[in-house]
Amino acid sequence: MILYISSYKLGNKTDVLTQWIGENSNQIALIPNSRDAYPDGERKDRGLAGDVRSLEELGFDVTVLSLKNYFGKQERLRAELRAFSAFFAVGGNTFVLRRAMKRSGFDACLKELSGSDHYLYGGYSAGICLLAPNMHGIELADDPAADPYGCEAIYEGLGLIDYLPVPHYRSDHPESEAMEGVVEYLNNNGIKYVTLRDGDVIIENTCSLGK
Repeated sequence: MILYISSYKLGNKTDVLTQWIGENSNQIALIPNSRDAYPDGERKDRGLAGDVRSLEELGFDVTVLSLKNYFGKQERLRAELRAFSAFFAVGGNTFVLRRAMKRSGFDACLKELSGSDHYLYGGYSAGICLLAPNMHGIELADDPAADPYGCEAIYEGLGLIDYLPVPHYRSDHPESEAMEGVVEYLNNNGIKYVTLRDGDVIIENTCSLGK
């Protein structure tokens, strides 16, 4: 699986995404659940519409796929995912997104697909932090108590990479200051990480990583 790890929005390597479309498929599922902790309203809708538009401008055919619709229905979700070769998780609250992935079984489905380089997972901010083995330290930027689903916070990541991506590092972003605290925590606890400034993108291939 190709991982498109962006600090904010689509970042500076969109040529990788357009090449992906040319060589594979333009069908992509947009995962919005990191924002489920936010109140519904025009601002939330406008933000999601902007994410959809950015992907469509690259040539993707975007389907918004809310994992809430699949809580306790992993087999149904697995069947739905067959229509897509790419997935993109937007920013918001990392712990909310992780809960949604767990309750729907999306995390297990994604790991099943990670052995093939015919799939792509992209995301930014919250959508990339959970790729790590664990998310300890991110609670200094995202509130783990934000819980729209009624379940405990999950610190275990997907483990598709062996480091914690730290987005918005020293960037013009509201969470940039909090990320300084995250980095200090990671350094003090010997946790492997990589910082990304807004605009930065890291490309990984889980097949070559042995994941």
